[in-house]
Amino acid sequence: MNRLTFIISFLLINLVPSSIQASDSLSKKQNLKIYQFDIREEIAPPATRKTSKAVDEAIEQNADLILLRLNTYGGLVSDADSIRTRLLNSPIPVYVFIENNAASAGALISIACTKIFMRKGASIGAATVVSGEGEEAPDKYQSYMRSKMRSTATARGRNPEIAEAMVDGDKVVPGLNDTGDVVTLTTDEAIKWGFCDGAYESVEEMLKGEGITSYTVEKQRITWIDEAIGFLISPGVSGVLILIILGGIYYEIRTPGVGFPLLASVLAAMLYFAPLYLEGLAENWEILLFIVGLILLGLEIFVIPGFGVAGISGLVLLFAALVLSTINNVAFDFGPASSEIIREALLKVSIALFAFMGLMLLTGKSFANSAWIKKISLEAELPAGASAKTSESLPQLEDIAVSETRLNPQGMIRFGDAYFDAMSLGELIEQGQNVKIIGKKDNKYLVESVV
Repeated sequence: MNRLTFIISFLLINLVPSSIQASDSLSKKQNLKIYQFDIREEIAPPATRKTSKAVDEAIEQNADLILLRLNTYGGLVSDADSIRTRLLNSPIPVYVFIENNAASAGALISIACTKIFMRKGASIGAATVVSGEGEEAPDKYQSYMRSKMRSTATARGRNPEIAEAMVDGDKVVPGLNDTGDVVTLTTDEAIKWGFCDGAYESVEEMLKGEGITSYTVEKQRITWIDEAIGFLISPGVSGVLILIILGGIYYEIRTPGVGFPLLASVLAAMLYFAPLYLEGLAENWEILLFIVGLILLGLEIFVIPGFGVAGISGLVLLFAALVLSTINNVAFDFGPASSEIIREALLKVSIALFAFMGLMLLTGKSFANSAWIKKISLEAELPAGASAKTSESLPQLEDIAVSETRLNPQGMIRFGDAYFDAMSLGELIEQGQNVKIIGKKDNKYLVESVV
């Protein structure tokens, strides 16, 4: 009889899900410490940052339970995977309370939690990966999501076949989706199929239903700095910042000496790298890589005539720094980063680069020749008290003028008491040199130095 009792006890200890054991131990504990945070937005870098901060703070505060209030239609797969991994590896049990929706990436996050609770009328599932246009993504993305859903469900003792069917409608689970539709479970269906541990109308009701009556709740505090960092690292904003960085450099090359485009580029770079540095993503060497790229471009713009090795090398270093700073790596060891995160970082910077190239083609010439840029250029480059109005006697072929600014290859010349836009044919002409008028192009005088 004692032997039979031992066997039964052994089976109960080893076969009863750890989540049930954790629940029992939590319900027996007095003055339970609960750390609560909310995700009610698209799954993106700000949500990843919020989750990482929540787990870290819960550990620091010796919390007994992490409670996630969730309501999302989904978002980026890479961030969903990062959140899922953080929750799976949490040394503290994680309960999720689905207030309304846990769709797509939200389903993956929910399945990663120790226990799932839902309101009546809520739903979980529909995790098919879609593109930005709302169309189903290629199969390689679906395959990646299927594997993540299966492995996560297995790790939490849930049915991996159902988890996979939330992504792939071709995956038939008898009695659930015999027609081959992508699985989305209501609250009652989720309870029936083991993807919900209880239906409650509030967190307080849920805790009481789980036998947790003695507890204190510490809610996550979101400061304005957190909100600013979350805003700046969001894909749309960081993409715009990259566009400003590249655009400012280009327009400074087009209109050397103006200063405003370069200033905008530097400010955008600071806003781009600062939050990534604070998040521990951008390392010192990656920022140094960006600075070296800027220096090479500066040499190309202000010192070396034309555009050659230094300029191209500078652009390559800038591109590398912008990509690497968003990827969690240690000296080119990309083990901590998934292939999806690397791919999205490359895609984000590439899209910004192509957008910049399109903007350059559409507005480059009109920007350089616009009245306000010329006004800024004149104010920045002409000596104090000099007149910017044109002379009635315009320079003609073979006339001799003086370079009022450095021509590298663009700048300004002085002819009589008037100033004109000018450009050399790749030759670097220092300020104060005599130049000969050899032609005219796009409202600029073509000049060469007079020996």
